[in-house]
Amino acid sequence: MTITDETRQKRSAHGLKPNCLSFGEVLAQSFAVIAPTTIPASNIGLIVALSGNGTWLSFVIGLIGLVLVSININQFASRSASPGSLYSYISKGLGPTAGVICGWSLVLAYLFTGMSVLCGFANFSSVLIGHLGIHPSSITLLALGAGIAWYAAYKDIQLSAIAMLWMEGISLVLIAGLCLLIWAHKGFAIDIPQLTLEGVTPGNLATGLVLVMFGFSGFESATSLGDEAKNPLRTIPRSVMGSAILAGLFFISTTYIEVLGFRDTGMSITKTEEPLGFLSQQIGMGYLGDLIAFGALFSFFACVLGCINPAARIFFTMARHGLFHSRLGTAHSSNRTPHVAVTMCSFITFLVPAVMSLFHIKLFESMGYLGAICSYGFLTVYILISIAAPVYLYRIRKLRVHHLVSSVLAVGFMMIPVLGSVGIPGSTMFPVPEPPYNTLHQLMTEQHSFVVSTRQPRTDVSGF
Repeated sequence: MTITDETRQKRSAHGLKPNCLSFGEVLAQSFAVIAPTTIPASNIGLIVALSGNGTWLSFVIGLIGLVLVSININQFASRSASPGSLYSYISKGLGPTAGVICGWSLVLAYLFTGMSVLCGFANFSSVLIGHLGIHPSSITLLALGAGIAWYAAYKDIQLSAIAMLWMEGISLVLIAGLCLLIWAHKGFAIDIPQLTLEGVTPGNLATGLVLVMFGFSGFESATSLGDEAKNPLRTIPRSVMGSAILAGLFFISTTYIEVLGFRDTGMSITKTEEPLGFLSQQIGMGYLGDLIAFGALFSFFACVLGCINPAARIFFTMARHGLFHSRLGTAHSSNRTPHVAVTMCSFITFLVPAVMSLFHIKLFESMGYLGAICSYGFLTVYILISIAAPVYLYRIRKLRVHHLVSSVLAVGFMMIPVLGSVGIPGSTMFPVPEPPYNTLHQLMTEQHSFVVSTRQPRTDVSGF
């Protein structure tokens, strides 16, 4: 499908740089927010702590669910393009109220993702610079990462996209190569405890899915480049689906190999902040671990940048709809970027981790907490878009039975991590998760207690 001159004029009217990003650069946006390098290089221990030998299966379930979600997203992305991302799509399907809920959920999800990976950037920077005997403060490293990302996002979207493409691409090749060497060192062994899900319960898989969603989160962020992508009605849907599938296959294979690699080493993967660095030393190739550490550092940075770009564009679009101050809806006259929104998002991304650091919360712990929080924002949006798609198709008289099936299945898969977050009190299959991942359960319990207490008859008449 081609874009008419009239459509191009409308796209240019937003003030952003139109028709400048190739398919590879659009795909890089989604990959940068997913930041697939960061899971095997740093975060995998957090997920294994929850899902154990079933971590690879949690990624399989997550991949299936997000492919279904991407089918629903692409019902919109193949028909319209906008910098408003899923906020614009859900508004079309479910109306402005649902659109506003989606907009806020998506903005917060991107910002919390950015905060989490900024902590990862600062943590990795601290370790690498520490080898040189230099020990800057956490806040200094957080400011450095946020500041450079702000400049790239403020200056030029194409500069951002090219930087993200190269940083992620090199890191992925290095990790794939190291994982093959690790597996070869193990004699390409079949890991029976993983394949038989030894010690794994459905509750483990469901709880782990919360952080799995964090691992995949942002695969849809290419939809925020509706004004800037070349041929967006083709490149954006391909980027959304392609990024989910490629990242999922990468996560499943690297997770399986890393868990296998740690077996019988005497070291727990759940307590290792640089698992690939440890495994590279085990096979006598420590220099590869150092290269991957640098790659992961750049990947964390690319993800910070990748989160600021879509968050700023959603603020930009919502401001142009009158939902925020009009200044957030202005574009830079020469850079053609939403510079005010970019500046605000960059500052917020820095501020929250900096405050947590002041309260002496370790960067690695902050990364896990903020990552779990952002997952709920993405889950909300993925559920809403899966409901909005068949409603939208019905309105334009394109609804078919398989569209309804995709919608129902997508919502069902997205509810699995929600169940894992809440748990069932007293259940051994779906137990209430450990803190801080039991936050959703606590909120629901407190809300239920409040409702019950307000329904109790008043027995205290001293006030009368």
